[in-house]
Amino acid sequence: MSENEKLTIVMFSGDMDKAIAGFIIATTGASMGMDVTMYFTFWGLNIIKRNEGKIKSHGIMRKMLNRMNRGGAKRLKLSKFNMLGMGTWMMKKLMKETNTPSIDEFIKMAQDMGVKMVPCSTSIGVMGLSADAFREGVSSIAGAAFFLNEARQSKVTLFI
Repeated sequence: MSENEKLTIVMFSGDMDKAIAGFIIATTGASMGMDVTMYFTFWGLNIIKRNEGKIKSHGIMRKMLNRMNRGGAKRLKLSKFNMLGMGTWMMKKLMKETNTPSIDEFIKMAQDMGVKMVPCSTSIGVMGLSADAFREGVSSIAGAAFFLNEARQSKVTLFI
């Protein structure tokens, strides 16, 4: 076991602003020497889905769900003030103007800093996803027992 303090974050939401908050906290924790694990479940899986290519799934309901809920960091919307996409566009523009990393840049930065990004096996099963639905560098798929063990060992556990 590592001697570093641990930070565990559950990413339940797939909203752009919540994803940004999660990655700001994760990268800050990693920069402070913490071992950081981000556990992505349900709509939070959208953050770490691939931006390109089709998402394969089995069964008509899962195919419909994954067609309506494509995911990928480039497709995330604001939780408030999305305004048919205008709010999301403005937020991305403001982030660029202030040199704030995009979600894709945050993901790459987090990976480079050793942040573990773990998709939830139960959510993947319900949604009919497979490991190839996710971007490169995403850790192995794990269940709730993995998360609880990480949380039990963590100094800080957050739910976003």
